[in-house]
Amino acid sequence: MKLAVAAGIGLSGGAAFAADMPAPFDKPEEVKIALVRYLSTGDFFQSYLSGVEKQSAALGVDLRVLDSRQDAALQADMVDQAIALGVDGIIIQHGLTESMKAAAQRAVDAGIKVVAFDVNVENDAIPQIEQSDYLLGKLALEQAIKDNGDSFTAGYVYVPGIAPLDRRDVAWKEVKEANPGITEAAMFGTLDNPIANSVANQARSVLQANPNINVVFAPYDEFAKGVKIAVDEAGLNQDIAIYSADVSTADISAMRELDSAWAATVATNPAVVGEVSVRTLALMLAGEDPGKQVVVPPTLITQDFLNEQDVKNMEELGQKMPQFQHADVSVAEWIPLPAR
Repeated sequence: MKLAVAAGIGLSGGAAFAADMPAPFDKPEEVKIALVRYLSTGDFFQSYLSGVEKQSAALGVDLRVLDSRQDAALQADMVDQAIALGVDGIIIQHGLTESMKAAAQRAVDAGIKVVAFDVNVENDAIPQIEQSDYLLGKLALEQAIKDNGDSFTAGYVYVPGIAPLDRRDVAWKEVKEANPGITEAAMFGTLDNPIANSVANQARSVLQANPNINVVFAPYDEFAKGVKIAVDEAGLNQDIAIYSADVSTADISAMRELDSAWAATVATNPAVVGEVSVRTLALMLAGEDPGKQVVVPPTLITQDFLNEQDVKNMEELGQKMPQFQHADVSVAEWIPLPAR
């Protein structure tokens, strides 16, 4: 990966040079970091990777990407591979607590700085980076109630054991308890690849068995894509409203189709979350404390907003929603930002 870019590239507000950087970033080409991934399928994860790459390039560090493709045992092995490579820092991206907890501890024991995005490794030495997944779920459900009232029959797409989905599930349970008129007719979900098609297969059966469902809470965009496939095939796109989390250019296009069932999503820019992950690790490597929880705030994005503003892609969404371009999180004067 050609990521050894001069440290000053992309800095806003003045030039920065390696000599002005704290150790070890005074010699950035000697800093090695690894991104160890569990989930990588879909636009969200491609965009997240792009943010990690761009922020790594702005710092001038050597980035290694290790992708387990949803193999929990392999992801744990890849942490050990990163340790053997002699990396200075590791970003653990998603995964299962039971498989990553011991592996993350091995990295910490080896003197490596570690941050975790959307996986709870139950380790006080490892900051948790998240998009406030609880808020992602809560804001989507508040919009569902605004659009449909506080009495509706819902389908719910959920796979337990994945930290961001578990946090979004807390919001779902709270909203159901606070609104007894909301009925959960069916819960389903899978992370089998390709995720959208696998969820579509389940959704076909669920919608057939539960013709009274008029709202689907699918708090991950690949889930929402799958539900939309099934809804479209059944000709129910004007009878069912889908509420989701996360966003991509493909999602924007799907939400803006004529009579699309996909009513709203709540998201942060995954590229920005990737940048924040690298900056958080950089702060730790420089001996600074980013805090135990690093939260990137999310934004509600409705179909109506996309249509009114004629937003066609992520770039235009960033222009119409400036908070999408950059999060003022884990920043420092000495950390160069990627070029905008």
